Amino acid sequence: MAVPAQHLIRFADFEVDLRSGEVRRQGERIRLQEQPFRLLAVLLECPGQVVTREELRRRLWPADTFVDFGHRLAAAINKVREALQDSAERPKFVETVGRRGYRFIFPVEPAAEKDEPASLRSASERTGSVFAPWKTPGQRGIITGVSVAVLATGLFFLYRWQQRSADAFAPPKITSIAVLPLENLSNDPQQEYFTEGMTDEIITDLAKLPGLRVISRTSTAQYKDTHKPLAQIARELKVDGVVEGTVLRAGDRVRICAQLIYAPADRHLWAKAYERDLKDVLTLQATLARDIAGEIRLTLTSQQQAHLAATRAVDPEAHELYLKGRYFWNKRDEEGLAKAVEYFQQAIAKNHDYAAAYAGLADAYSLGGGHLVSDPEVMAKAKAAADKALELDHDLAEAEASLGLIAPFLDWNWAAAGKHFERAIALNPNYATAHHWYAEAYLIPMGQIEDAIAEARKAQELDPLSPVIATDLGKELYFARRYDEAVVQFRRALEIDPNFVAAHNWLSDTFLEKGMYPEATAELEWTKPFKEERVYVRQTAYLYARMGRRSEAERALARSLQLSKGKQVSSGAVALVYAMLGKKDKSFFWLERAYTEKSSFMTSLKVWPAFDGMRTDPRFTGLLHNVGLPE
Repeated sequence: MAVPAQHLIRFADFEVDLRSGEVRRQGERIRLQEQPFRLLAVLLECPGQVVTREELRRRLWPADTFVDFGHRLAAAINKVREALQDSAERPKFVETVGRRGYRFIFPVEPAAEKDEPASLRSASERTGSVFAPWKTPGQRGIITGVSVAVLATGLFFLYRWQQRSADAFAPPKITSIAVLPLENLSNDPQQEYFTEGMTDEIITDLAKLPGLRVISRTSTAQYKDTHKPLAQIARELKVDGVVEGTVLRAGDRVRICAQLIYAPADRHLWAKAYERDLKDVLTLQATLARDIAGEIRLTLTSQQQAHLAATRAVDPEAHELYLKGRYFWNKRDEEGLAKAVEYFQQAIAKNHDYAAAYAGLADAYSLGGGHLVSDPEVMAKAKAAADKALELDHDLAEAEASLGLIAPFLDWNWAAAGKHFERAIALNPNYATAHHWYAEAYLIPMGQIEDAIAEARKAQELDPLSPVIATDLGKELYFARRYDEAVVQFRRALEIDPNFVAAHNWLSDTFLEKGMYPEATAELEWTKPFKEERVYVRQTAYLYARMGRRSEAERALARSLQLSKGKQVSSGAVALVYAMLGKKDKSFFWLERAYTEKSSFMTSLKVWPAFDGMRTDPRFTGLLHNVGLPE
């Protein structure tokens, strides 16, 4: 269906569709949020004339709107300029008129539709552009009058379009969706955790919908503040639907504006604003998810409909603490996990029945307590938190996944781990972490490498821009001795994050297996500035041992152990060096230490190429038995 010409405004190589609320440059849609677009539309109503700040306040921010007008106006103008690649210092499009307001200074014209019947074309198209550059005061008055009339018509249709029922156009089939980072309109950087949390929770609610693939937050977060065209983002994430929007929090109120785009056709399908008290924010998010499900015609069971329709309230302070906990948990570093534990504990103290906070606490404990050497006390706390979360809400996939990660480190209970991961995936097939951990913490230990690769690929489909998942998929291909494919994955991880040290480490090991020693050495040397000396020297020992440089390997290992006195040592990594040196007795000594420490290294005992020469030794079989792994 052709859009009437008066609704399309063109200037330079940009085109503004007042009816759909879209800006395009040379056919590519440019992301511009609701408020900046409305600001641009007002400026386009009267090109060449000053629109005062007071007029903009009246038109865009009614008197009863809770907002810091001055800051929000400046932010909206900046967004418009960014989208148009304009400059405040040397404006080509939007000029600031000292303390008065703003003026659109570039000539504009209606954009004609090539296939529109002549009878539908405006008089302005048949006689010449009414938006041609003004010449005389009389001409300016005529031009302005006609411009306002034409653009006012366009704005009327925009308003009518926003009010239409979702049934006005039959939506295309959407089977995959990405929620881009919501824009923080509170003008307070300290509220960024709140906006990120809103994005995260909307993704979580959508991920529970049947028949819909939902991209994980890790991947969509990389598009924060980007001005890539939506069609390009959709292609990169391999989705056909994109949700974007804004969050505004003021006092005890929160407002979310969201819109749904069908990416292949760059078609605007739906938009809606939601406003609630903070205590009802979970209901707001669930309502948004339900509305999107209706818009894309998902078939929900009565149980799923009841779940989304259920009224949920949360203590605002507890919820804020929970969002801070998730904000720091997503950093996945030692400092972030420690802060996450503190915030989750504070959230629980505020609300003792807060299931999500218990699940978050379990996640933070399980990741923080299983590095190198498992801390039994920390892992026991993780299990207690996950159990409590499921007691309060037995359908929490996050808690089930945490229990799957925890089980082996408490009592080598692999059967329980497998069941927890399988239930987590059944509860939320879109939970990339569940697929990822299932591959890493269950299928690899069981020696089911091909199944692990398949699960890791599912995780990557849901989180395509995660360097961790790309690296771990490469690691699984390495364990399968599919070295060329492993190299592809490690390089993919480094395209996402060139400084991802783990990918460089595994790429070095893979090059060693391929006999590409100079390349292996270069990858390891690249990581040196990012590591403690003792770790780098020990990894150098493995490199030398794999290259057959025995004396250099032994000296490097001795140096590494000397530097490690009084510090935590990766016993399994030391066992690898001795295995490469052919010193089986010493390798088994360090493997026994790793077993006693319940080291995470033991989860890959069955699949390391370095131990291939030791597998027939009864001591290796005994280790597998002690760890509870099949021989």
